[in-house]
Amino acid sequence: MRLIPLCLTVLLFACDSQVPTNAQDINQESGDVYTYSRANRDGIGKVYMGREISHVMGHLGAGWLERPERERDERTDLLIDNLNLDPDHVVADIGAGTGYFAFPMSARVPQGKVLAVDIQPEMLAIIESRKQVGLSEASWQNIETVLGTEDNPNLPDNAVDLIYMVDAYHEFAYPREMGEAIVRALKPGGRIALVEYRMEDRTVPIKRLHKMSEAQSRKEMAAIGLTWVETKDILPQQHLMIFEKQISAP
Repeated sequence: MRLIPLCLTVLLFACDSQVPTNAQDINQESGDVYTYSRANRDGIGKVYMGREISHVMGHLGAGWLERPERERDERTDLLIDNLNLDPDHVVADIGAGTGYFAFPMSARVPQGKVLAVDIQPEMLAIIESRKQVGLSEASWQNIETVLGTEDNPNLPDNAVDLIYMVDAYHEFAYPREMGEAIVRALKPGGRIALVEYRMEDRTVPIKRLHKMSEAQSRKEMAAIGLTWVETKDILPQQHLMIFEKQISAP
């Protein structure tokens, strides 16, 4: 199981799960925040807060992330327009993949930067290659690639104004550890934009384990200390959920 970006539907590149064989292994690995069961076809058998973690799609599926109809299905423009960005914001794209969102996002923070995080070097290489091809696009040069791990995005503490995760969080192999690291990276008052296909909507043609309900999302974000701000169901098939890191009292 590996954390990767923006994995959507077809998910033809699923990984085999490896499930600990006894309770001692489970306790040592997870500190009791995970349980294990027989894996569903699209999952890894690892359960967090009642939700089985899904398989992921590897870099061989990069073409799927850039499919022509994606803009129609996901409305990148609506998503970015509703993130309340300032020109000097530092933004992190967790599970950046091929940079599908990082590139248009970079133009919205011309005095800031976009930290494109992925755990696959192959995905980050695609982003760097695209930057070189588009050297005339000055805004693209404020995109910085960051190699993360399954449980840590490797971002500096208290440094990021907004972190967004688009169709990626449900695939995190270590959602509690990754979530805690993400919160550390946020500035006080910083926000997380969590975008996931709507579990509540049966008409959304996505496999069940690759959707998340608003209730489940809010429960998991609360577990890492984030406060729900609002949910904007403005996208054709996804929730856009905003959470905030509280400013500590002096």
